[in-house]
Amino acid sequence: MRYGIFSDVHGNLEAFQAVLEAYKKENIDTYLCAGDSVGYGANPGECLHLIRELKAQSVAGNHDWAVAGKLDCHYFNRAAQEAVFWTQHQISPEDRNFLSNLDLVYSHDDLILVHGTLYEPACFHYLVEREQADRIFHLMDRNICFIGHTHVPLVLVQDGEGRNILPDSKPSASGGRSKIELDSRPRYIVNVGSVGQPRDGNPSAAYGIYDSDARTFEIHRIAYDIETAQRKILEAGLPEFLAYRLRMGQ
Repeated sequence: MRYGIFSDVHGNLEAFQAVLEAYKKENIDTYLCAGDSVGYGANPGECLHLIRELKAQSVAGNHDWAVAGKLDCHYFNRAAQEAVFWTQHQISPEDRNFLSNLDLVYSHDDLILVHGTLYEPACFHYLVEREQADRIFHLMDRNICFIGHTHVPLVLVQDGEGRNILPDSKPSASGGRSKIELDSRPRYIVNVGSVGQPRDGNPSAAYGIYDSDARTFEIHRIAYDIETAQRKILEAGLPEFLAYRLRMGQ
């Protein structure tokens, strides 16, 4: 089975369309979305429509639940709060219902999908510490846990050290890929990065491909029309910072 796994589209239609075009060449069997399809970007409804068209199995991100009214966004920064309130007035009742009904965790075959961490998934913790990874590994009943939320790709292996085994995911601003062979014995935590707002210094959209038969995971980067995405954000009256950060990949 070949899975197209992506996260954090954040209403960035230009980035998402570029990723979907790239996926067409990859013989994907099914799609998984690790959350935060909305927030920040200027095309939330269009992105949600494409996700439903894909029949992607999606889990809830913090922005998804905030827009749906299921999460108090008081702890969001001001730009994120403004984007949530703006998005709430842009999406349809069908979109809101879709976001409201997203589960926090999805399990299938040898994988688990969650936005932040497997422990306290409704708290949407950022995975940034070794101890957090250990807690996730302890809870895993399957080989691989795919996550998003930090907007930074990584692959952690449960080998006693919690090492990141993902090679440099920034080969160039215009694209590139990193491929990893996965062992069937250790457990892995895989962050697939962000389609719509990368934060690892590379502005190119990130997306993943997991081949469960070949036991490989690939992180891909692809350039997209950042200028159009920026212009739409500014024309929508969203905070300027949300437009400018796209070019920086931060």
